[in-house]
Amino acid sequence: MRGDPVPAGESAAPEVLALARVVARLRSEVAALEGVAATTAVVERAKGVLMALSRISADAAYDLLLARAGERGHTLVEECWIVLGQAPSGAPSGTGPPPPPAVPSGPDTAAAAPAFSTGRYLVGPEGGPGLGPLLARIADGLAAARGGDDIAELLRTALGGAAAAVDAVMIYSLTPAGSLELTGHAGIGEPLADQWRHIPPLAGVAALEAIAGGRALWLEDPVQDARRYLLIGDPPERWPSRAWLPVPGDGSPKAAIGFLRARPGPFAADTRALLRRAARLCAGPLGTPERRRDPVGEQARNTADVTAVQRILDALAEPAILLTPLRSKEGEVEDYRIDAAAPESVDVAGRRGKELVGRRVLETYPTVAGTPLWDGYLETLTTGTAYEGEPFTYEEVVAGVPRESVYSVRAARLEDHLVVSWIRHDTSDREARRLADMQRLGNLGWAGWNLATDTIIWSEQVYAIFDRDPGEGPMTLEELPRHLMPDDLPQLGAAVERLLSEGEAIDQPFRIVTGHGVRHLRIVAEAQTDVDGTPVEVHGFFQDLTAQRGAELALRESERAVLLQRGMLQAERALAARLQETLLPSPEQFLDLAGLCIDVAYVPADIGINVGGDWYSAIELPDRSALFVVGDVAGHGLAAVGTMAQLRFTAKGMTVTGSALPDVLRRLNNLLLHTASDPSATATATMVMGRYQPWDRRLSWVRAGHLPPLLIRGDRAEFLAQPHGNILGATLDASYAQAEVDLLPGDHLLLYTDGLVEEPGEDIGAGLDRLAATALRLLQEGRGDTLARRLAALSPGRRDDICVLDIHVPDAS
Repeated sequence: MRGDPVPAGESAAPEVLALARVVARLRSEVAALEGVAATTAVVERAKGVLMALSRISADAAYDLLLARAGERGHTLVEECWIVLGQAPSGAPSGTGPPPPPAVPSGPDTAAAAPAFSTGRYLVGPEGGPGLGPLLARIADGLAAARGGDDIAELLRTALGGAAAAVDAVMIYSLTPAGSLELTGHAGIGEPLADQWRHIPPLAGVAALEAIAGGRALWLEDPVQDARRYLLIGDPPERWPSRAWLPVPGDGSPKAAIGFLRARPGPFAADTRALLRRAARLCAGPLGTPERRRDPVGEQARNTADVTAVQRILDALAEPAILLTPLRSKEGEVEDYRIDAAAPESVDVAGRRGKELVGRRVLETYPTVAGTPLWDGYLETLTTGTAYEGEPFTYEEVVAGVPRESVYSVRAARLEDHLVVSWIRHDTSDREARRLADMQRLGNLGWAGWNLATDTIIWSEQVYAIFDRDPGEGPMTLEELPRHLMPDDLPQLGAAVERLLSEGEAIDQPFRIVTGHGVRHLRIVAEAQTDVDGTPVEVHGFFQDLTAQRGAELALRESERAVLLQRGMLQAERALAARLQETLLPSPEQFLDLAGLCIDVAYVPADIGINVGGDWYSAIELPDRSALFVVGDVAGHGLAAVGTMAQLRFTAKGMTVTGSALPDVLRRLNNLLLHTASDPSATATATMVMGRYQPWDRRLSWVRAGHLPPLLIRGDRAEFLAQPHGNILGATLDASYAQAEVDLLPGDHLLLYTDGLVEEPGEDIGAGLDRLAATALRLLQEGRGDTLARRLAALSPGRRDDICVLDIHVPDAS
């Protein structure tokens, strides 16, 4: 088979010109891809400017650019450059962070965010003034009630008007079949009651969902509620706000009370607390049937309950006690007896843990009589509302020295007992400093809000996070929307409502606008609720994540740039591979040139996405001699392939015209030095070139910094002595010498690139020795018919391109 036929004389020019056109076309395709990438970057920057200045989405910004370009007769890129040129100095243009967009403020923002209303969540202190008598009146009425209708009328009367604005009450009980039966009603009329007396177990029934979920449902938006629930009413708009509360009992709830109001709008926090407590009072008549009193059994049960509580308190690491009220003949509480105590509970006399059991409160803590703490105990015992006292100072004796400490006390009712726990707040200066350092290092600060007293507390770091003067005090809930980014208002509003209305913990990111730009913040908060589930206090922390967010955005932009660059590299690789296939066709059979048998192998690297610059050429010259060339261009990609094509065709053209081999290398060296567009990035290459004369079997060869040919003759494999020759493109005054070798029948001469012998961390001499031994072994084993391809296949790793040319002189056989 003949290889790369090149006619003599002027006939070589059309082939070179045709391939040059191929190179030019492929390079133009790469330039077009680069232009698209550059255009995309300009469009994205212009979109960013419009998004920041007009506060619109990315799609809207793109549509606006297209519309402006059409109106003004500009191309899209021209319009983008106009936008970038007119952008203020602080606008985002791809070179820095965008300025904070203006945030609307004033009544419109507050109206758009009803969740940011303090009045919705505040609760009165200890349930509000007059709550105790109101609940006591409901409790007295329940004792005299004779059925569900009496209970409903009692609730409607007591909770109507200014108390809770309740206009109608409906009471449903769960039947064994899972349906609902109306067991009491007031304020709705008999026709409507008959219509809704029996409700099968259907989806979308609020009362049934409240019983099944064991949680209150607050229906405050008639339009939205009608899409989810079956609304009772004729018409349903008669009661624009309604609440369904499960009645607690033994196990899961078995009844629900509906409070219907003609007043639109949400239920305030204190109203929700009142309705929850009223529902709890109904637990006896509606929840669990009252059992016959058994004094002996009751005393045994109380003893067992106290023992169980003591076992729980024994495991606590904080002070807590179980109190049993001691009543006078008139039923008034005179004192409390300590029936169980945690190990850390200590009185003023130093008695600890179980030493307190059996003693009275006024004996162990005599100063609490007549204080708000004593009144709180009575309120909790009467209403079941948990008592959360304000911190107070109490003097105690430690090691004989009087010492004042600050405590907070909490009391909760457990049947006819009180569980009282307390926390000591005084901390050392060292602990305070540690807390401040932790907040500063973590760029976070804590905050708290007492919903009973409407008291907001910020740590110093929160003021720094919000860029707020501490003299202005903490920010109110109504003030917060004016500092929020508009897009974050709905999500944060929903989170605030979950926290302050339902008592759910939240972890919500949001952004604010400060004098120093947009800041990315995070709020993590939880609520403390009373026994009815009403939030009475919230606490948590704010954290400034601006630095982390900036790093995330920078990483995202870097990833986008990497993806764009990777796409361009892949396109370049595809183009270079197509060009390489055009320039270096891989023969499927041996080449027959000048009586020689030529085996060729070219294997690209396994790693990376770039095409290498290894190449070969094997052609027959006009005088019937043969030219063999193997070269390696430094670098990868389209530039390396273009340099390879330049060297390949120039070398062939000059040799065909009769130039001596050293002269060819010298001119190729000058060509690389003078055709580089950037003098500091001149391409370099290595090359070995030989010319074989069949009439005397003599091979004249030259090299330019290339590895030496390997001659295998008989049972010996030796590398040819190398003539002088510099790397192409390295120096202007390079010189090249020529060597000659006479080949004999049966000889194999290998020309190859460094990818065949180089291994990371290994001396090149070891790779050459390995090549000589492997080639000799393959020939001795009779596997030399495809020597070049076998050697390429055996090379481990293939971290670089491999090009091998096996020149074989056939023997007589």
